[in-house]
Amino acid sequence: MVKIKDIARVCGVSAGTVDRALNNRPGINKRTKQKILEVAKQLNYRPDYTARSLVMGKTMTLGIVLFDLYNRSFAQLMNAIESKAREQGYFVYITLTDKNPENEKKCIEYLVSRKVDGIILFTVNKGNEFNSYLQKFNTPIITIFNYISSDWEYIGIQEREAMKDAVDYIVKKNYKKFIYVSPPLAFERVSNIYTQEERLEGFLQGLRENNIENQPLVVRDKKYIDALEGITFNQTEKTAIVCSCDLYALEVMNYLKGRGLSIPTDVGVMGFDDIDMLKYITPRLTTVQYPIVDIGEKAVKSMIHKIEKDAYLSTPLLDYKIVRGESI
Repeated sequence: MVKIKDIARVCGVSAGTVDRALNNRPGINKRTKQKILEVAKQLNYRPDYTARSLVMGKTMTLGIVLFDLYNRSFAQLMNAIESKAREQGYFVYITLTDKNPENEKKCIEYLVSRKVDGIILFTVNKGNEFNSYLQKFNTPIITIFNYISSDWEYIGIQEREAMKDAVDYIVKKNYKKFIYVSPPLAFERVSNIYTQEERLEGFLQGLRENNIENQPLVVRDKKYIDALEGITFNQTEKTAIVCSCDLYALEVMNYLKGRGLSIPTDVGVMGFDDIDMLKYITPRLTTVQYPIVDIGEKAVKSMIHKIEKDAYLSTPLLDYKIVRGESI
């Protein structure tokens, strides 16, 4: 195996100079650096990450804990995290919990045992006990989407305000009746569904502030399509179905089309996320654009700042916008 001292001998420089060249550190002549990189390539040099981690006190790895990758927005998030981490010289371990609280703890412990430098966590756990559990690990943690406590850096958007603005937009289109679809609400008080709870509160706040008197139907069941059976939709009393994520909205649209209903003439549909596959859907779904790529990239930047400078970047809540499609 080729070592730094071998490259140094061939180039006639010190091992420290080689190390600066290979790790893109300052304090080295440009021509010398280029020569070292060329020799390293010719000798097929590969870094010894175990040895490097002992010297640096870092493994140059980040751990990611997500639900799954079925939701297209999660895949977009993971791509953003991996790309930004690689750009900064870090590799990622990804673990999937399937929304199981105990599986999540096993994932965290697995990552800690692998000595990752930090963990980006999309949690389903909550409460003081879980907060204390996380504190026992001497590993930086950033939470995304689901909030735990002020003990941890949190990166997300103003969920409640975003959904309230969505309702404001819908009301201006003269919709009078509302249905809210959010199956994760079935896990309220059981697991951490912070984002879904905030979106529901924003939805209800929007109805109150717009003086909508008709009581909304809030669908919390995973069989949410069944809940729409038997409901009559007509053009005289316009109904909007607001979904807490785009995937639910797409399933709702498919169901409505199957009933022969016209969107938005007979019934309107609103989503949340703005996943990239919406460009293939007709009519184009009206939704709230969630800056999923920015969240992933900012989580990585803040984490690396914490690892290298011992301080998070304290990222403010990110912006959002309503994407005006054709379904409302």
